[in-house]
Amino acid sequence: MSLNKYLDVAPEVAAAVAAGKPVVALESTIISHGMPYPQNVETALKVEEIIRENGAVPATIAVIGGRLKAGLSKDEIEYLGKKGADVAKASRRDLAVLVSKKADGATTVTTTMIIAHMAGIKIFATGGIGGVHRGAETTMDISADLEELAHTPVMVVCAGAKSILDLGLTLEYLETHGVPVIGYGTKELPAFYTRKSGFGVDYELDTPEELANAFQTSLDLGFQGGMLVTNPIPEEYSMDHDVINKAIDEAIKEASEQGIHGKATTPFLLAKVKELTGGDSLDSNIQLVFNNARLAAKTACALSAKN
Repeated sequence: MSLNKYLDVAPEVAAAVAAGKPVVALESTIISHGMPYPQNVETALKVEEIIRENGAVPATIAVIGGRLKAGLSKDEIEYLGKKGADVAKASRRDLAVLVSKKADGATTVTTTMIIAHMAGIKIFATGGIGGVHRGAETTMDISADLEELAHTPVMVVCAGAKSILDLGLTLEYLETHGVPVIGYGTKELPAFYTRKSGFGVDYELDTPEELANAFQTSLDLGFQGGMLVTNPIPEEYSMDHDVINKAIDEAIKEASEQGIHGKATTPFLLAKVKELTGGDSLDSNIQLVFNNARLAAKTACALSAKN
């Protein structure tokens, strides 16, 4: 357990970590930037409930008043939900300044991994990771999530990289940085809204116990990096491949025309895709997060049983 002076670990989370019980970290960008209030708060609380139902303790992570929080109260989740996009989207580069200014920050995959690791939490459930953006060969727009996966020993359970990205280049980048990409029950990388992408993963593992074994072995070997588990969206919530790709292409064209870049890119594209799909993409997004929370909780239980 870290004694970082800027870190507040919720008592329930601290007790679970100290006792070696299963804990699952959750990000807060999905609350502030992922969907409107009150749906964002309802979804965040439902994800926590799913983790509890599957035997683990949830630890939603954020920066509030300059404090790194591992485990939020319902009031704190409500606070982030109401403030919405007024809360800074906090990546690694933002943490020191936000903390020094006693500001609020919604944590991305990167910062959730950082704070989870500080708090001794090994498993993290999210929707999709960031990656290499389309056109990155000229823009150099590559998510900090990929670097964090290379350096921070946390298992990230997601539905693949967001399909607004260049999935082939994202996989190449992860390979270069030594991050294993595991398909849960699949040999093919899921593409967030859809179960297939046309790209293969490094390994297919089929049970939470296998995932826990692989990650524990990585820790035992002293590897400093994380492990990426890609969990396909349930079939009944998967979107039509052609429909979603047409919407993504249109959203990317509009972002380029409007000169949108950097950290504003992903929220803009996701909002545009939601608009173009009549809200179907948001429904799919919520369901895949629920699905990832279930798998992360089961994997955390399996990991806890090993220790």
